[in-house]
Amino acid sequence: MKIDRLPYASAHTLGEALLRLDPQQSPGAQLAQLIAAGQDQLPFPASGLTLQRWQCLAKVAHHDLTLAKLYESHTDALAILAELSGPSIPGASWGVWCAEPPDAVVTLSYDGAGQAVISGRKQWCSGAAVLSHALVSCQDVDGERLLVAVGLRERGVTITNEGWQAVGMAATASVDVLFDSLPAIPVGTPGEYLSRPGFWYGGAGVAACWYGAAQALGDYLHEAARVQPKPEPHRLAHLGETDISLSAAAALLRATAASIDRAPGAYAGRIAMRARLAVEAAATEVLRHATRALGAGPLCRDARFARLAADLPVFLRQSHAERDLATLGSLLNQQEDTPWAL
Repeated sequence: MKIDRLPYASAHTLGEALLRLDPQQSPGAQLAQLIAAGQDQLPFPASGLTLQRWQCLAKVAHHDLTLAKLYESHTDALAILAELSGPSIPGASWGVWCAEPPDAVVTLSYDGAGQAVISGRKQWCSGAAVLSHALVSCQDVDGERLLVAVGLRERGVTITNEGWQAVGMAATASVDVLFDSLPAIPVGTPGEYLSRPGFWYGGAGVAACWYGAAQALGDYLHEAARVQPKPEPHRLAHLGETDISLSAAAALLRATAASIDRAPGAYAGRIAMRARLAVEAAATEVLRHATRALGAGPLCRDARFARLAADLPVFLRQSHAERDLATLGSLLNQQEDTPWAL
């Protein structure tokens, strides 16, 4: 399906748009403002401009991690819809709700008129109260996993206040949503959401958000060290460790983006998972060094720093930690040669 696109956003134009946002507005209202300004029009993954896409995601995360959660999901949805020839709805704000814990299942069926409908409970629905549409994973009568597009302002949608007690990332309000015979548009074929090349491109894009947040913490530390009248060796050591972590993560993100662009459509699971895990480790280290170097002051007296330090660990748990490490190890174990040559 041909999708007409506005000029691509860049880190520069997006940065200017972020500065124009009203800090008193909710993240949902801020997302709507970015959409209205065309700043959600990112280059698609594997289009030759993957790094530019990730730079934009990092820019939003550097500004505000809650907004980045909604922005990343919305822009990922636009990429999925383009890849799988889904519906184009100008001005819509999208979520991607694909968590599938065993105690919350959404099923797809067809009514008497042949209309696809979904029913059930979906957990981890970030931005449910402020978005207009969502891509929702579900199961058909044969147990096949599918993706559907739904409107969130229609009868058959109940947005609860259940399932979200988080302190970090609290404003994403990732609550449970109930569906009751809600009309749905299948997007792609059964299993295609997971098997498509873009699945891993999107997974690596999340790491760009983690990186942007870690960079913001590093900037706090850098500024504190720079303005300190007398150099403090322990703080400088923490700054040095932060530089090592962020520089290595940035280099790997750049290399991963270039690799994806060189082979669009190729399987990217191993390089995407490596990038995610490396950025997760770097962000974890930067958070540790920044808080140890700066002490209780910014955690207790700087609202932005305190919220970022609380938000980032929650967002990082989108990684599956040791399970993902084991998966990466398994992928490497299938290769005869290691990929570590310089």
